[in-house]
Amino acid sequence: MEKFVTGESKRTVDSAAKTLLQPFDAVQQGIRSTLLGMGANALLAAIKLVAGVLGNAYALIADAVESMGDIVASLIVLAGLRISRREPDDVYPYGYGRAETLAAAAVSLIMMGTAIGIAWAAIVEIQTPRHAPAPWTLIVLVVVIIVKAAVSRTVSTAGAEIGSRSVTADAWHHLGDAITSAAAFVGIAIAVYCGPGWETAEDWAALLASAIIFVNGGFSLLGAIHDLMDRKLEPELYAAVRRTAESVPGVCAIEKLGLRRTGLRVFADIHVQADPSTPLLEAHAIGGRVKMAIRLAHPVVVHVLVHMEPYEGTTGDTAR
Repeated sequence: MEKFVTGESKRTVDSAAKTLLQPFDAVQQGIRSTLLGMGANALLAAIKLVAGVLGNAYALIADAVESMGDIVASLIVLAGLRISRREPDDVYPYGYGRAETLAAAAVSLIMMGTAIGIAWAAIVEIQTPRHAPAPWTLIVLVVVIIVKAAVSRTVSTAGAEIGSRSVTADAWHHLGDAITSAAAFVGIAIAVYCGPGWETAEDWAALLASAIIFVNGGFSLLGAIHDLMDRKLEPELYAAVRRTAESVPGVCAIEKLGLRRTGLRVFADIHVQADPSTPLLEAHAIGGRVKMAIRLAHPVVVHVLVHMEPYEGTTGDTAR
């Protein structure tokens, strides 16, 4: 590291090394938020199952089953995060980051499958005559909605901060649970206060909620697919990385810049143009300084491949 930070103090180098560890701290943050969601789901699943059976509320029983599914989804997220932080090896020379993206895709598919299951069960229940749920089950649903909305917000914030597809998908899963609970609340309230003939209101509400969950799961799956297909990342990140590279002494222009996301990490390929008369050793040093400058300024970029070229007075595309 010190080879490319000539003239800087040891304190600055140590600070830089600490900065480069941030992606690993991000994994820990994602794991903590996922464990929080798992704990909340386990507690709420038990409460909803008991309340659903005692209060004759099918919507609460379905919610309990969905919460159990949320726990499975969170376990998948945990596995993806833990695998993604492994260091590159001979088998996977580019690391295990895609495990996190695969976890996001799996959770999205679980969301969509859960939505289909809820819709099917709701259709069956609509055709089955039964008694209205107990009024006190509405109190249970209010508590569930508040807790699940809070958990979803917390997990979503963590997912956005660390740029994790799987943690964000997990947050959507929690939000989906809150949506189905809200729909159940409306349906049960209608069934309780409108009297005979309205017993299936909660099932119709569950059917509507399942459609919302399915669409959200589809969008979440699409995001994971984009990462797996190496879709172009945010223009703001391209511009920021390009500005950082251009600020390095000896850099005349940036001809090409490619960025791709692998889980929580970003890999960069950059073509740097320097004065044609620059000696090979100095050109190599410029490339090293560009690599270090990008990694220090943008900790999410953990690998930078620099290709040095002679400056020809014009530049090509800034991103590919």
